[in-house]
Amino acid sequence: MSTSYAEALSALLLVVVLVCAVVRPWGWPEAVVAVPAAGIVIGAGAISLEHAGEEAARLGPVIGFLAAVLVLAQLCDDEGLFRFCGAWMARTAAGRPRRLLAQVFVVASVITAVLSLDATVVLLTPVVFATAARLGARAKPHVYACTHLSNTASLLLPVSNLTNLLAFASSGLSFARFAALMTLPWLVAIGVEYVVLRRFFAGELDAGAGARTAGDAPEVPLFALVTVVCTLAGFVATSAFGLNPAWAALAGALVLAVRALVRRRTTVRAIGRSAAVPFLAFVLALGVVVRAVVDNGLASVLAHVVPDGTGLLAMLGLAALAAVLANVINNLPAVLVLLPLAAPGGAGAVLAVLLGVNIGPNLTYAGSLATLLWRRIVHAHDAAVDLREFTLLGLLVVPAALVLSVVALWVSLPVFGG
Repeated sequence: MSTSYAEALSALLLVVVLVCAVVRPWGWPEAVVAVPAAGIVIGAGAISLEHAGEEAARLGPVIGFLAAVLVLAQLCDDEGLFRFCGAWMARTAAGRPRRLLAQVFVVASVITAVLSLDATVVLLTPVVFATAARLGARAKPHVYACTHLSNTASLLLPVSNLTNLLAFASSGLSFARFAALMTLPWLVAIGVEYVVLRRFFAGELDAGAGARTAGDAPEVPLFALVTVVCTLAGFVATSAFGLNPAWAALAGALVLAVRALVRRRTTVRAIGRSAAVPFLAFVLALGVVVRAVVDNGLASVLAHVVPDGTGLLAMLGLAALAAVLANVINNLPAVLVLLPLAAPGGAGAVLAVLLGVNIGPNLTYAGSLATLLWRRIVHAHDAAVDLREFTLLGLLVVPAALVLSVVALWVSLPVFGG
């Protein structure tokens, strides 16, 4: 196949895959289009079997980890962890919407960091809707916080986001050092989000409010909490011994799965569904299609615009480029494209890219798959999402959060090493 034809074919298929992931025609899973597209680029010779195999080998452990974390999050929900979080927010907010927003920030940030952004979008957002309704508060500020924090608050740990897992593999860092380097950027970005959302939604936060009772407090899901804490400790231990953190996630999921099956709170089929196999197939197929685009010219184009050096200005440039690319082609393809180009610059460059692809998607609907999923959940609750409002909020948050978090990363690098 000629280079120009291979470039055109792979680029066209990437666009088709991303559009179908956004639109989901006839309710089809993303994999229905992505998997055939990957087969086409391989069959047409736009990517060699060797390179396709390399991409599958690179993504395999990441996909396995993602499956284990998705199962772990769903089993935590079955244990009542998210209902407990909703009750805690309602009780401690005491009918005050501004305090409820702060509680949502705390809960969503922790859940995103520990159980991944998918848990915040899929499992916490419905709880936030119900909590706001219980207190008579307007849901919009708190629901918007969920989508913004599903992206921004996923900066902290390698396990918080699929993009983090890919960056972690490229960075050469240990689990603990990754977390240490990202702690200050994580706090700064969340702080910017809180200040802007509190001011942006001041009218909604002052309206409504709290004559309603919070209801009875549910039982503390102690077993689930202990399992999650032990799983986090397992992430650190496996990284220290050079093992894939997927083993720790699998162990945590198995512990909760056995307990749920014995108590007949779930079934093997339900556990299998929670692993989201079609989505995992989509991630793998998307990686192959993106690799075809990279092999056929995108890498050479981006190589001319990726900033050189490891200073603050270079890191700001990398983060800005990553944020722009995430909003053009989605953050997962963006990180797949940029990591090989940033990796020679060291951990600082890799983490700067990660800041861009995690914070940047708050600017547009198409920036991340999590935001697209959040939209569907909001519509399922008969709530409207205004494109103009979403974009305006993103314009207020993203530049400030991105610049300040990059500065925070630059400050952290000499302290913790990169």
